[in-house]
Amino acid sequence: MVIRGGENIHPREIEEFLYTHPDVLDAQVIGVPDAKYGEELMAWLRLRDGAAPLDAAAVRAFCKDRLAHYKIPRYVHCVDRFPMTASGKIRKVEMREHAVDMLGLTP
Repeated sequence: MVIRGGENIHPREIEEFLYTHPDVLDAQVIGVPDAKYGEELMAWLRLRDGAAPLDAAAVRAFCKDRLAHYKIPRYVHCVDRFPMTASGKIRKVEMREHAVDMLGLTP
């Protein structure tokens, strides 16, 4: 669960919505540190072959008027694959650590 400005957000709900985008093959949503809200949303996306890379503005435009404003990811990162454990589970902790470094945020 991500707590953004006092709102409890379930990443799975946003991931399920992002699957409806025609270019998105897989989506993972994580919380990253934010000075104002405590946490902000970041979507990691795997795109279909031949799809143009999506940026945060394109994802926000897709989500606008379909998701509550506080559930729209602020950051978007497109990847070829997600970090996985040996048993095949997605490592969201590692994704968060990488996001903090990549975005220059302070945990």
